[in-house]
Amino acid sequence: MTALDDPAAIRHFQSLCDACQDLTNRYHSPSELRIYADGYLHALRRSSTLDPRVLHRLEQLIDRWILDPSSFIGPDGDVSTLYMRRPEAF
Repeated sequence: MTALDDPAAIRHFQSLCDACQDLTNRYHSPSELRIYADGYLHALRRSSTLDPRVLHRLEQLIDRWILDPSSFIGPDGDVSTLYMRRPEAF
């Protein structure tokens, strides 16, 4: 299997990707995204909603996706500023 085939796993992948992009837009670092994803995946493991093999494949895809900087765009649309600047204080 080279991709997710299970519709529920695909929905979880999309949900997790959307949440990570939102966190990136708020200048969270890749390590913080990893913590968030680990919590999400742990909740899926505990709920037993996905087959263990499908869940394992989802975990592998999320790991690769978070480590790939091309998965994200910066809050201003510029990849070079991704994770670098913090918003100005009010």
